[in-house]
Amino acid sequence: MASANDIAHLLAIMEALRTPQTGCPWDLEQSFETIAPYTLEEAYEVADAISRGDMADLQEELGDLLFQVVFHARLAEEVGHFSFDDVVGSISEKLTRRHPHVFGEARQLSPNEVKGIWARIKAEEKRLKADKRAAAGLPPKEEEKGVLGGIALPLPAMTRALKLQEKASSVGFDWNDAHAVLAKIREETDEVEEALSEGGPEAIREEIGDLLFAVVNLARHAGVEPERALRGTNEKFTRRFRYIEQMLEAENRAPEVASLEEMEALWQQAKRQES
Repeated sequence: MASANDIAHLLAIMEALRTPQTGCPWDLEQSFETIAPYTLEEAYEVADAISRGDMADLQEELGDLLFQVVFHARLAEEVGHFSFDDVVGSISEKLTRRHPHVFGEARQLSPNEVKGIWARIKAEEKRLKADKRAAAGLPPKEEEKGVLGGIALPLPAMTRALKLQEKASSVGFDWNDAHAVLAKIREETDEVEEALSEGGPEAIREEIGDLLFAVVNLARHAGVEPERALRGTNEKFTRRFRYIEQMLEAENRAPEVASLEEMEALWQQAKRQES
């Protein structure tokens, strides 16, 4: 029997899970669409383990994420599209192609030069893909068109906003510094206030979306990764709210029966303890 650490063993497990009559009923009824949310969830759990510095958890979560790759590859193989070996082959070829400074003749490049080579190779790959679609009589993918092409639509909204801004900035459509973006945020805040007073739900949603987009832009100009910043704030909020719960529990009380003023006072206590 193959070693438990062997990738072939993992592939054999996946095959067994998907074997009709003898496989797992749950696994057998899955599709690309039903598995996709789990793939995203596992990727976020990998990021969470990294943010907590939990290496034991990271090992487990990376395994879960690898299983998602194996699952999708198995689904594709069953209908004759590609196999896990094809997935490995394609990423190996891509990495070799995009690193001529490691596997080719280019040597002793600066990080900026490497980034430039990577961008040029990606652009060429994009052009070749478009040519193949055209040769097959297929229209260009809408998300692949223009400067903003190549940014996946299913990305989390904050991550996609950041990538859209970076692409626009690459051709000069950008503010000069963070202070200019801060002025835009004030403008957007005024428009949110106006929508709350006079607009309907759609207008309010649109203006809040504009405000969030501007805040992501501020983070980018300030050199802050917005997703990481918000995760940190989420953790801080959770920590302080749990303090409120603990303090109330010590008095045999629940948050539901405490006043907002009492909970705010406990919040400030938690804040002072952290400072």
